[in-house]
Amino acid sequence: QVQLVESGGGLVQAGGSLRLSCAASGRTFSTFNMAWFRQAPGKEREFVSVISWSGGSTYYADSVKGRFTISRDNAKNTVYLQMNSLKPEDTAVYYCAAGPYTARANNYVYWGQGTQVTVSS
Repeated sequence: QVQLVESGGGLVQAGGSLRLSCAASGRTFSTFNMAWFRQAPGKEREFVSVISWSGGSTYYADSVKGRFTISRDNAKNTVYLQMNSLKPEDTAVYYCAAGPYTARANNYVYWGQGTQVTVSS
């Protein structure tokens, strides 16, 4: 069992940066691949990025590649999403998830409650 709690969201101007954190409970955090998804109003949940359990592999959606960086600290049971050069279209609720190394939301069992990111133009 893994419980996930996101933090770090907020309001930022276009071009700005935010760093999201996802703190996990449970001793098995280091065995899970971790991902970030986002969901804008009226839209389906969208894959953002995933990182392998060791941190050795990462994968990004084309829409965020080169702007966002996913990382993890297994000693702190935390995964991060550094978001730079933010755009208004990045506005969404951001969720972290634990599960397999995939971009498919349906394959993830454990989810956080989400944190709101709003980018103003």
